[in-house]
Amino acid sequence: MILNEDNFTIFAAKHYDQRKAASVDEFYDDLKRFQYLKRLFKRYEEDDDLKVRLILNHLIVLYNCFGPPATHMLFMKLHEYESYLKPFIIMLGYMPDRIEYNGLTINNTDISLDDRIVQELRKI
Repeated sequence: MILNEDNFTIFAAKHYDQRKAASVDEFYDDLKRFQYLKRLFKRYEEDDDLKVRLILNHLIVLYNCFGPPATHMLFMKLHEYESYLKPFIIMLGYMPDRIEYNGLTINNTDISLDDRIVQELRKI
């Protein structure tokens, strides 16, 4: 299944680890984590307020729920913050060579790294 905006929820449901959820509400709560991450990256961009551990917690939960396909979902939903997202994904060991969504293919090497985030992650 090729990931795009029209089938995002179906793609997410297909890759969702149902053993982790007790209800459909939990599935939708987990999907809200994409929005939470977007807010955290926007706050970092606008106010220079970086919540490294909170971002990592949301990412870990997403990977526990959706597995490696979460990477493509994350880059699709957070495409404007990909240079912020990439260092976290590398740290967690989920960064693929290529990311595909909406008919686009983005090479790992085409995405830059935010220097401050890299420095903060090295401290952990």
